[in-house]
Amino acid sequence: MESLKVVFWVALFTIFYAYLGYGILLFALIKVRRALGWDKPFRGNENYEPEVTLFVAAYNEKDYLDAKVANSNSLNYPPEKVAQLWVTDGSDDGTPELLRKYTGVTVLHQAARKGKIAAMNRGMQHVKTPIVIFSDGNTDLGKDSIKEIVRLFRDPKVGCVSGEKRIYSHGADAAAGAGEGLYWRYESQLKQWDAELYSVVGAAGELFAIRTELWQEVEPDTLLDDFMISLRVAMQGKTIQYSPKAYAIESASANVGEELKRKVRISAGGIQSVVRLAPLLNVFRYGTLSFQYISHRVLRWTLVPLLLLLILPINAILAQHEGLLSLGIYGLLFWAQVLFYAAALLGWFLEHRKMRLKALFVPYYFFIMNLSVFLGFARYVKGAQSVNWERAKRGGTTTEAAV
Repeated sequence: MESLKVVFWVALFTIFYAYLGYGILLFALIKVRRALGWDKPFRGNENYEPEVTLFVAAYNEKDYLDAKVANSNSLNYPPEKVAQLWVTDGSDDGTPELLRKYTGVTVLHQAARKGKIAAMNRGMQHVKTPIVIFSDGNTDLGKDSIKEIVRLFRDPKVGCVSGEKRIYSHGADAAAGAGEGLYWRYESQLKQWDAELYSVVGAAGELFAIRTELWQEVEPDTLLDDFMISLRVAMQGKTIQYSPKAYAIESASANVGEELKRKVRISAGGIQSVVRLAPLLNVFRYGTLSFQYISHRVLRWTLVPLLLLLILPINAILAQHEGLLSLGIYGLLFWAQVLFYAAALLGWFLEHRKMRLKALFVPYYFFIMNLSVFLGFARYVKGAQSVNWERAKRGGTTTEAAV
């Protein structure tokens, strides 16, 4: 029984640490740094204003072209210093033909559809500017996004800048919207603290930038291109910084079913990334970056879902030994777990009946996130996750998402 208690408390601590404890530790470390005066931002050359390339890998984005190009042209940065490059490989809805009608837009197209990362590998051979900014075809960028990204590149130690992903918020959000929005707000805060401590651990594909000279071609079957590209930049001795003022906005998933598809792909890609970035687990080589990577990413994609599966039956054994109704520590924790999963189940029930009770969306979304890891692992092992994009419904509309 004592050994079960040790396993239980280690598992509970690991789960808590991965989702909340790391954030608390980050906050404490940041407070210490600020008190010691170590958080002074790098000013650099305030006149730094290099040419940049807005790079979009798109597949059948005809319905979004007008809005995307107009948004790109309206950004607060000298237009003569902004090149727009679209790679539309495989598109057969007229996307490349329509794009060629716009002034200042370079279009690369071939009939074969080989996936987003193949398009990115091919397109990067045509980038001539010192900074390349990646964005999705169905997202709007904040007006000062380029300016804010470039500002962080004044520091020569910075090799990558991640923008913020924002979710359209609606008064009657479904579980996917409420859960996804809350998750990204929390992630945004963690990224700000990560950046202040040393480096963000991965960039958001909706909007991120790298120094072109640091680009490394990525394996064509890569699932999380943004994650792999940004961390391989960091592994070259540079940092990934984060700017919430540079943001991309998109609608939330239309429902939890659609969000689960997206999360399963991310989980499969996360496991693939952990395997391919194995050297980054070496704390003695990468120091603080490894600590942040393991704490913020690796635990959530590997150990924590398994521990969640293990901790409930162990807790039940310990609570029964203590007395289920005795209200001891193990009994209280057991009933708390039961209540949490009951709330997730009720959230699922209400979601399918179009009823809105946001208090239940958090446990439901948390459950979906961890379920997706098991499903993603199965896809990764079977090699069943395609690198191509499929239709996914987001926020009442149909957009391109890799699922």
